[in-house]
Amino acid sequence: METVITFTQDPIVIPPMKLPNREIGASVEFLGIVREMEQDSPLEGLNYEAYEPMAVRVLTHHLEELASQHPCDQVLFIHRLGWVPVGEPSLFVRVLSAHRQEALALLDELITRLKTDVPIWKSVSNKDPISCVSTFRHDAGGPVNGLARGRR
Repeated sequence: METVITFTQDPIVIPPMKLPNREIGASVEFLGIVREMEQDSPLEGLNYEAYEPMAVRVLTHHLEELASQHPCDQVLFIHRLGWVPVGEPSLFVRVLSAHRQEALALLDELITRLKTDVPIWKSVSNKDPISCVSTFRHDAGGPVNGLARGRR
C-alpha cells in the first residue's frame, strides 16, 4: 500500500485525487475540524504539536498492520501543526481501495489508533495541555513512558 504522511504548519489544502491504478472503486475521505467547544469550554482554536519522527514511525507501523487486515491501495495523511482556528481542519485522510468496506474499516481503525498512541498533542495554549496521546507503545506489551496526560 502506498502511504503519504505529511505534517504542515500551513492550512490544509486537499490535493486532487490521483488514482494509482484503474481498480480503485472507493475513495473515503475524513476531515477533522476544530470545534468551538472543548471539555465544555469555548475556544478560538487549538495548538497542535507532534514529535514528527516518532509520529511518522508509529503511523507507518499502524498503516502496515491495517493494510494486512483491510487491503487498500493508498492512504494520504495530512496533519496540521501549530495554531488551528475553530472551523478549520487539523486532519485530512484519504483512503483509496478497490472496495468501500476495506477503505471505511481502515480509516476508522486508523483514527482510533491515532487518538491512542501517536505522539500528537493539542492544547488551548502551549501552557495548557487539554489532550494528548494516552500512551506510547513499542509493542503490545504496554506503555514505554509516562506521558499519559489526558485524552486526545
